[in-house]
Amino acid sequence: MTFGTATDTLTEGSHTPEHCMQYDSMLINGQWCAANNGGEWDLINPATEEPIGEVAFGDRTDADAAIEAASASLEAWTALGPYKRARILNNAADILSSRATDLGALTSEESGKPLDQAIAEWRSAPSYLRFAAEEAKRIGGRIIPASTPGKRIEVTYHAVGVVGVIAAWNFPVYNVNRAVSSALAAGCTVVARPSEYTPRSAFAYAAALDEAGVPAGVLNMINGDPESMAQAMLDDPRLRKIQFTGSSRVGKILMDGASKTVTQLSLELGGNAPVIVMPDVADIDAVAATAVTAKYRNGGQVCVSPQRFFVHESIIEHFSEVVKAGSSALSVGDPMDTTNDVGPLINATQRDRVEALVGSAVDAGAHVDVGGRRVDGPGFFYEPTVLSGAIADTVVMKEEIFGPVLPIIPFSDVDSAIAHANNVEHGLTGFVWTSNLGTAISVADRLEYGMVGINDWYPAAAQAPFGGVKQSGLGRESGTEGLMEYLEPKTRFYGGLL
Repeated sequence: MTFGTATDTLTEGSHTPEHCMQYDSMLINGQWCAANNGGEWDLINPATEEPIGEVAFGDRTDADAAIEAASASLEAWTALGPYKRARILNNAADILSSRATDLGALTSEESGKPLDQAIAEWRSAPSYLRFAAEEAKRIGGRIIPASTPGKRIEVTYHAVGVVGVIAAWNFPVYNVNRAVSSALAAGCTVVARPSEYTPRSAFAYAAALDEAGVPAGVLNMINGDPESMAQAMLDDPRLRKIQFTGSSRVGKILMDGASKTVTQLSLELGGNAPVIVMPDVADIDAVAATAVTAKYRNGGQVCVSPQRFFVHESIIEHFSEVVKAGSSALSVGDPMDTTNDVGPLINATQRDRVEALVGSAVDAGAHVDVGGRRVDGPGFFYEPTVLSGAIADTVVMKEEIFGPVLPIIPFSDVDSAIAHANNVEHGLTGFVWTSNLGTAISVADRLEYGMVGINDWYPAAAQAPFGGVKQSGLGRESGTEGLMEYLEPKTRFYGGLL
């Protein structure tokens, strides 16, 4: 496999028509290609355990080729300027908007995400491209007053350079797009490696940007051995930054590797979101009913999924009854069937892990009020599960579940609830439900989390920074802060001006 000769000018990509794409090939230097070693990955439908098809699955040589292409195209892409880059990204947003329904089916099939949720994920993608495109036009600088006459100090902002993006499977479009949109808008070029479990969604995303006019080499989408491809990113000094979405365990491995090369990192890692439901909530039924919807979205495989429900003892019985009824009423099955509410987990490993966590909690004294079992038959299904009883010190309180499990814990005073909420390694998202503005502000200020949803289950927007504290990561994605992650300041000192 060859990729042509690197030049210092931008050339158009393949712009393959969408209807011709099988979304089974990598995009390197504007060309759709097989893996250099001929490797392929067998995709499995998590709802049926049947094969979907084969996709290119390479190794370090493909990552090296992609980094070469991204490096060769960097200078020209940066020089293109924010206004021309914005036109391309806005064009990509238009293309993705027109394909959301069709591509949603593709994502649902490979991820097990319910079809309506998969379509919604695609429909959210254009807003991130459009925001980053327009925000990049406002990248400015500043003049700092010099302390000595005849001198001048200026600060300007410039693209970091080649960026590696390593994305997770739970939101195969959102995770890739959130990083790529900001990086490209800032003038960086990208080598992206999606999860091997959901590569077709990422290939479809890359195809839309390719068709929109993103030049060859500016966005490269590869798939293959995660360790060797990540190591290629860490080893190559031309790749200046890695954005990773995934587990805290892997994030720490990347931090160790990056320390040897001083590669910049942005990390969006695990979460273990607490929910504090105060006794003054205006509508307990509504809060409990929407909690069910939020908790079981994507089978609980959401980093900002509400996980630990601390409910005031004066309303916990009412809240629990509504949650149990709502959880029992959910339909579990084929995610392509829109009458179903909950699909499968991504693979057998994830299902078995959830099963083990629930079993451990039960052994420690927790009570299963609803569910608590895998679903018989094909597919990696696990029942929506509600836990109560002696949960406070069990594993489901300390570890991210990443599955359809909803533990409910009573509290009598808010100080105790906040202390328990903060007593974990993660700090991505927290939630508080109350009708009192003062309580909302006070609790939100004391929660040690990068984001707090106040009477809101969905803390994400293209215009807002997304990220956590403690072991939930480094840096921010989306919003102005997310764009600045892909820029570096340069300070100029002028002398002899008098």
